[in-house]
Amino acid sequence: MTHDEPLEQALRETLVQRVAGPHRLPVDPAGVALGRARRARRRRTVAGLALAGVATALVTGGMTQLGGQAGRPTTPTVVLGDPRGVASLSAGPVAPAPPQPSADGGVDLIVAGTLVTAAGQRYELGVGPVERAQRLPEHGGWLLTGAVTAAGRTLWLVPAGGEPRALLAAAEEIILSPDGRQVAWRDDGRLFAARIVAGQLIALVAGPPADAVPVRFVGDQVLLRAGSGGGHRWWRPTPGGSPGPVAPDVLDVYGTRPDGRLVARVRAGARSCLAVLKPDLTPVTTRCTPTPATDGRGAASPDGRWLLVNGRLAGVDGAVLVDLADTAPPSRTVGPVIDGVVTWTDTRTAAYVDRDGALVRLRPAEALAGERATSTPVAGVGDGVRPVLVTGTDPG
Repeated sequence: MTHDEPLEQALRETLVQRVAGPHRLPVDPAGVALGRARRARRRRTVAGLALAGVATALVTGGMTQLGGQAGRPTTPTVVLGDPRGVASLSAGPVAPAPPQPSADGGVDLIVAGTLVTAAGQRYELGVGPVERAQRLPEHGGWLLTGAVTAAGRTLWLVPAGGEPRALLAAAEEIILSPDGRQVAWRDDGRLFAARIVAGQLIALVAGPPADAVPVRFVGDQVLLRAGSGGGHRWWRPTPGGSPGPVAPDVLDVYGTRPDGRLVARVRAGARSCLAVLKPDLTPVTTRCTPTPATDGRGAASPDGRWLLVNGRLAGVDGAVLVDLADTAPPSRTVGPVIDGVVTWTDTRTAAYVDRDGALVRLRPAEALAGERATSTPVAGVGDGVRPVLVTGTDPG
């Protein structure tokens, strides 16, 4: 035996023992990966919050100048141009492009944060609870209004094939124009409006303090619901523009006819009635049968011929079809109570969600023939989960 043999033998035994028995790594690879992920997320969050803070400072400064009140503390609304630090925490790309609305009156739905198209495709959005959803024109994607939270509402842009981005946050109320190119909101007792161009908010206008909430775009004007006194009034979002006089008897507005007249619920003495209004919000015609419900749910068809509205007729509550041209048989109850928005996919088909969360579709021609609206259960509905109809059409 040489001098080195005992040392070599001891080394061999040591190596055999280490291979045969369990051993601990000095560093846990999974722990390292998780730690790195947590640090990366913290960095992205901090970057997003810093960007939001900078955007808030810039935007509120701009709002102060537009409003002409440089010394007044401004709204905490955050307008985000491209919050990648925040968007990185949301879902990845969603549907490649909104398909054309189906010819049979099919509609897109959002169920528990998932976009379900009329053709049956499902796309996870990853933006939290959604209260309203609207298509963008020219297959541009979707605009989603988040449900109200303690921090306010958020407006999300979901571009075709891209990641959701927050355009607006911490607002009290948000409305969109029918074509998805304008947005108005209220926050901190003030009104604001902007245009949506290439996925950004531009041409920001801040209105004066007003006791009113935006409820609908009509052309370039915003219809406001007055505060404590009730009624409605107009606001044209231009620098220095102030809301017009209040029409106290206009209670709800369901839509606009092609000639510019509005379809509304009005106060007529002690009764609640339906009316067609001039652009100055004065009635042209009024009818008190059926009795419209006080929830304001309903919509006029794009051609101004029909109104589908919650109401009471012959002692029965439900969705009532009204012929605004007065050429069809009397109004009739055609389906269950509307629980949400009504969307007309064309002049011949309307859709809405009922109180059970089912999708209801109605065709006036069939309703006049005595048929009731068809009701289809929606998968995934229940335990507080309700479907949200995607409104708007895509002419592109």
